[in-house]
Amino acid sequence: MADEFPFEISPMFEGERIRKDGMFVELAGPKSKGFELVRAAEMDDVEDGRFTLIGPDLSDMEEGSRYPLAMVYKIAGELVEADLESIVERRNHEFQNYIQGFMHLNQRDDVWMRVSKDAIAKGMTSFEPVAKAIMMLFKNELPFIEKVEAIYITDMDEIEKEIENARGVYKARDERTRDLHDEDVDTFYGCTLCASFAPTNVCVVTPDRISLCGAINWFDGRAAAKVDPEGPQFAIPKGDVIDAESGEYAGVNEAAKRLSSGEYDRIKLHSFFEYPHTSCGCFEVVGFYIPEVDGIGWVDRDFAGTAPNGLQFSTMAGQTGGGKQVVGFLGVGVNYFRSPKFIQSDGGWDRVVWMPKMLKDKVLNDMPENIRDMVATEEDATDVETLRTFLKDKNHPILERWVEEEEEAPEEEEAPQAAAPQGGFAAPKMMQMPSNFMPSMPMMSGGGSGGVKIILKNAKVSIEKVIIKKQD
Repeated sequence: MADEFPFEISPMFEGERIRKDGMFVELAGPKSKGFELVRAAEMDDVEDGRFTLIGPDLSDMEEGSRYPLAMVYKIAGELVEADLESIVERRNHEFQNYIQGFMHLNQRDDVWMRVSKDAIAKGMTSFEPVAKAIMMLFKNELPFIEKVEAIYITDMDEIEKEIENARGVYKARDERTRDLHDEDVDTFYGCTLCASFAPTNVCVVTPDRISLCGAINWFDGRAAAKVDPEGPQFAIPKGDVIDAESGEYAGVNEAAKRLSSGEYDRIKLHSFFEYPHTSCGCFEVVGFYIPEVDGIGWVDRDFAGTAPNGLQFSTMAGQTGGGKQVVGFLGVGVNYFRSPKFIQSDGGWDRVVWMPKMLKDKVLNDMPENIRDMVATEEDATDVETLRTFLKDKNHPILERWVEEEEEAPEEEEAPQAAAPQGGFAAPKMMQMPSNFMPSMPMMSGGGSGGVKIILKNAKVSIEKVIIKKQD
């Protein structure tokens, strides 16, 4: 695309993965710090094409190491406005992946990048050509940008000074949709920026549902579609309301069929279990069903531990991502927790039973006051048994579902005899899940008078080896 750069630039490199053995350095990511930020400025305040680096350059970095990285872009132009900042910021993800040997993941203050050994060997020894390539692409692909300059920061002390300011900007953007709701508009917006990673993903942005990456709200989508109608953000006519509770709309279903190439034809924007929103892979948080308590847990990228179902974020993200519609797992942006329509067709906050403490603290003020102390964290529960005990001790609303199922149990013709329930509650009945659902397995006991009977309906099971050992 441009001969003046020491690397190839092309959309064909989107989706390139740089594995650890081929990596020269890792930048930001879960084990370091970083962010990306675009700010609109006056024409006189931007020196077009200027690049500033604060901290060590690529040539100063040690192979195999990890460094922080922040990228700040100042843009100006007659049509540039604050509403466009998020849109340009999100295009940084797309354009950096155009560069051969440079991998960019996630967004905002969750960015994660890697530079390959091959790229360094071919001459990518400085961030300056990388930044200049991005600035060139901004101006070529987004004509409303007339001037742009870039500031890259690799000094940790400087990043720690600036990151809170960046988070303040993100928060202010997200606050704008607080008083606007799905029923107040007749147009939603779609985004295909993750198409190279998730070709069947159908990202629908509404006033009550931010993009999965957390970077684009309804106002951002509207601004982008206005200045670039043929771009990756575009209008989706809402159409007739099929079901307001679950968030199903005729226009969204039509868009789903078109954008997924026929893979999906129904999406319920505020449902966890029935025709849920597809999950791209850039989502900030993944939700997971815990059948043993009939509740839903949530885990974010920053949590390095193991959830009560025995899985880490990376494992569940792999099961969920790729643009799939997976019953039992759901990717969302953090700001969706602040929506009054948050998974409302499946119980909303009354269905939430577990979150990492850092994530819970982040959204604590937006949780219903009566539920705040009833949602467990890793400090309260580390597995299903301790979670069940916590929920009973706190009298979590999920217990009402257990009672309902206990009352309904005698109607089951094949209801198995089980050991007496602990604490006066019957174990919750598992939901019937599709064959591609992979929940954590329930605890099974041997001997004694009680037992567990498992009935799998319409399931496809492939097991290579099963080893059963009696525990002394």
